[in-house]
Amino acid sequence: MFEVVVGVSSRHVHLTQEHLEILFGPGYKLTPLRELNQPGQYAAEETVTLVGTKGSINRVRILGPVRSNSQVEISLTDAFVLGINPPIRDSGDIEDSSPVILEGPEGEIELSEGAIVAKRHIHMHTEDADKLSLKDKDHVTVEVDGERGLIFKNVLVRVKDSYECEFHVDTDEANAAGLKTGDKVKIIPQKALQEAFK
Repeated sequence: MFEVVVGVSSRHVHLTQEHLEILFGPGYKLTPLRELNQPGQYAAEETVTLVGTKGSINRVRILGPVRSNSQVEISLTDAFVLGINPPIRDSGDIEDSSPVILEGPEGEIELSEGAIVAKRHIHMHTEDADKLSLKDKDHVTVEVDGERGLIFKNVLVRVKDSYECEFHVDTDEANAAGLKTGDKVKIIPQKALQEAFK
């Protein structure tokens, strides 16, 4: 079996430069706080408030750099707090997703779509994908050991030369399995699954 490191993904926001300037002021640039495992990506010092039909969540971290589309990634528990109904989607797939309001120190944005619950997924370098005979957008099964051990099915694989191998789950999924960032899980090959259920 192939081991992969866990990265627990807390609620966060990706912004376009236009939306960043509406929320923080003309010409505003994000201030990097810490680098993330995926090359070129970072957590910014800046945060926003998310507002839904039922409630709000303060101090939601913005991730950089800026993107071509604004997107809000939350857990199903967060969605309940906000009173919205986001679909479970691959990051970047925001068409017909949930509306949400973002509040910053200089203004607010009402996104007509953009809030999703990110599919659990693995960022995988091309060389690792080749070893496992996997390609971009394949799905695999992941096994978690330990006291709250379980099996995650339908784990999306994203393959790119620039990716570091990392299994991303949101806080709901991590809590259910007793996982924290830096833990290791195992990818179960399809052949092993077939043998197990003969």
